[in-house]
Amino acid sequence: MNGTKNGRGRRIVLWRHGQTSWNLERRFQGTTDIELTDTGRAQARRAARLLAGLAPHAIIASDLRRAMDTAAELATVTSLKVEHHEGLRETYAGNWQGLTHEEIVEKYGEQYAAWKRGEPVRRGGGELETEVAERAAPIVERHVDGLPDGGTLVVVSHGGTIRTTIGRLIGLEPRSWEALGGLSNCCWSVLGEGARGWRLLEHNAGTLPEPVLGDDD
Repeated sequence: MNGTKNGRGRRIVLWRHGQTSWNLERRFQGTTDIELTDTGRAQARRAARLLAGLAPHAIIASDLRRAMDTAAELATVTSLKVEHHEGLRETYAGNWQGLTHEEIVEKYGEQYAAWKRGEPVRRGGGELETEVAERAAPIVERHVDGLPDGGTLVVVSHGGTIRTTIGRLIGLEPRSWEALGGLSNCCWSVLGEGARGWRLLEHNAGTLPEPVLGDDD
């Protein structure tokens, strides 16, 4: 899965949704459909103005409201239509959903520790991280295949789904996906297409990518 079939120089911007009340409470959202806070909407508007500077060719998004409303801000300033996909939703985490971080550690401490060690764990009886990647990454690849050379796709999704999708696209082993740190609300990561596949150019960024000036460009 390296997404390099049609041309070179394309770019994928994976953008996390804005703030929700459950983010503030450190409550596991998963597939629960939680709305943006006023701060989250302001974050989305600010980020959209920046990302519009990349002149994206297409926008796709999770069909959960926090992602749809974030994507809508970029659609407004670019006049692009957003295509929504259930497969870009956050990880389904069963009994973990709705619990705070502290409650998860208290009730499911062994499961949590195993997940942090990189073991394949169905958190709360939900999805494996590899299953999330298997549903999300092909959607991203399919849309990238429709871009022109040098084109940019913006993917509006969720922290866990973005991490697993990046891991799959750049060829990391699933045990290593946790090495990709989390994304702050309304921040993004950028993958660039090179001769050997996708490269991680920016991670958890809140400003536009700068050119790499040096020996590793």
